[in-house]
Amino acid sequence: MEVNIDLQKERKSATFETEKLTEILYNGKTMVRRRRYLQNIIFQDKYINSFTPWWNRERDESYDTAVKKSVYINKLLRDLNITNGVEQFYIREAAACQESNPLGLHQVMFIPTIEKQGTKEQIAKYVEPAKQYKILGTYAQTELGHGTFIRGLETTATYDPNTEEFIINSPTLSSMKYWPGSMGKTCNYVILMAQLYSQGKRHGIHAFVVQIRSLKDHTPLPGISVGDIGNKLGYGGMDNGYLMFNNYRVPRDSMLMRYAKVEKDGTYLPPQNAKVAYGSMVYIRALIVGDCARSLAQACCITTRYSAVRRQTEIRPGGEEPQVIDYQTQQEKIFPLLSAAYAFLFTGNMMVQEYTRINADMEKGRFDEMQVLHALAAGLKAFSSDTASNGIDKLRMACGGHGYSHASGIPKIWANITPACTYEGENTVMYLQCARYLVKQYAQAATGQKLVGFMSYLNNPVKQRSALNDALSMSDLIEAYEHTAARLIKVAATRMQSMMKGGMSVEEARNKCAVPMVYAAKAHCQAYVVKMFNTVANRPSLDTSVARVLQTLCKLYAVYGINQRLGEFIQDGFLDGQQADMILNKTLSLFAEIRPNAVALVDAFDYPDEILQSCIGRYDGRVYEALYEYAKTSPLNKQDVHDSYYTTLKPLMKGELKFDTPTARL
Repeated sequence: MEVNIDLQKERKSATFETEKLTEILYNGKTMVRRRRYLQNIIFQDKYINSFTPWWNRERDESYDTAVKKSVYINKLLRDLNITNGVEQFYIREAAACQESNPLGLHQVMFIPTIEKQGTKEQIAKYVEPAKQYKILGTYAQTELGHGTFIRGLETTATYDPNTEEFIINSPTLSSMKYWPGSMGKTCNYVILMAQLYSQGKRHGIHAFVVQIRSLKDHTPLPGISVGDIGNKLGYGGMDNGYLMFNNYRVPRDSMLMRYAKVEKDGTYLPPQNAKVAYGSMVYIRALIVGDCARSLAQACCITTRYSAVRRQTEIRPGGEEPQVIDYQTQQEKIFPLLSAAYAFLFTGNMMVQEYTRINADMEKGRFDEMQVLHALAAGLKAFSSDTASNGIDKLRMACGGHGYSHASGIPKIWANITPACTYEGENTVMYLQCARYLVKQYAQAATGQKLVGFMSYLNNPVKQRSALNDALSMSDLIEAYEHTAARLIKVAATRMQSMMKGGMSVEEARNKCAVPMVYAAKAHCQAYVVKMFNTVANRPSLDTSVARVLQTLCKLYAVYGINQRLGEFIQDGFLDGQQADMILNKTLSLFAEIRPNAVALVDAFDYPDEILQSCIGRYDGRVYEALYEYAKTSPLNKQDVHDSYYTTLKPLMKGELKFDTPTARL
């Protein structure tokens, strides 16, 4: 394979061995080999390769393809006996990267929710058939009128002790379940989140396993109205759906009763800990951080390679057109996002590890750290998806006109990840959830209570000035982040306390302090990511050259973040104008330091062309040949002369064009 000469030079200029960094990203040499082996199974699979390219599929074909791929991949995983979740992900990523998986929610929400909240009998009844795909489920929570505000959901489940059944209703138009993935056409069961009523009392939101379609012919059951919600910005292969109930009856054991119960006579027994229902949501939010990181990494890979290949506009008249990546403005668009991709990859791995550890404690009845994880997952979900959505669009524009084309691969990545800003919790609400926890932690620290873990920075003595100097040590940068986060948390907390002392209710005070609370949550999350990235970049086991480039990326992430939010860092005088100049100068010098390693850093993500599916992000850099081949596949090119020429354009040019309807007159 002939490789573009500019890309060859870029790879030779790297100061570190790409493969060693790849091994860090994917947990060692053995796992890297295993990942590539699994990917190659898919790349050589005739069935997977038989489908129409994603960029030329209509909606109906997109959904049909997604269903067929999902079912085939599941069969392949069983045939190959691949049970490890990470390995399963590598197979799915290779087969349908940034494409919808109509069975995904069945696997990551439907089954896990029953396993976590169901009784032994319910697990036996539903989980094994679900794992064998004898029943297909999804998670039906969001309604037409309510999304993130779960307590406000309107769907009702009223217990009838005479028949030992729940009567499920959608009492208003806004109570219609709306948006759940896989609900429109795929699933025949749902985990239904509904308001529980028993013995004339409302007991809040609870989960129910509800069949909505016949297992014989897949038709909606009597009392059920269900369908697809229509075309969206992306997610063409996902059948997001609507669902309404009309006096629909289900047996008593449809309610998941591991923690909360309704007895035969209607007596309600609440859970010992109301936060047990957080498990599934926290898990998904933890996964989203990694999803955002991978999407950002893929877009960085495409944009960086293209920027190295593309030459544009001589600097001096008559001189050679430089590589676009040599322009400092292009570096400013790419390199900070490249550092963010690495930062979120490491943070995402940590989030899953923390969830696994804390979930194991929950299974043993210990819920001490659940609130910490819930707040962190909410904040990081919002912070990572905000960064990815905005960042990928910035990278798309950094590719010029070709970035607008599906040929670049970037629109597909953006359209697939940007819904993360609203699904599983709208981002502003997620920041506020995180902030409420931070305000509580601040109140505890203010009374002298010693906080543990990452929150311990709220116990640090307040310094008036930073010791930051030309060296810009990471310890000083981290201190600046923690100082600023602590100050913003204090601003939100004291403002709220002042309002409450003035007679305002806690709910109203929160609303009046919502903007400062969001600022505080964002600052806390970024401080956390900076600290996590620094921890990884300074592991003693790292190869020296790899450690050096990761430390450079980490420092760029830190200083660029301060530049972006400079007002927050200098508002109380902790940093001054001279230090701000140091940070800007360091940012620019770090661009120059990263420049020789830019292509190698994106190569280290190890995304083959088959996964990126990008004409301009190809490993060999043969961009223009690929764009031409892509253009020739356009469905409009099946005919040299399109039918519209005969029906409209030819009559127009001959002055013979007529319309059946009369021309409008002013």
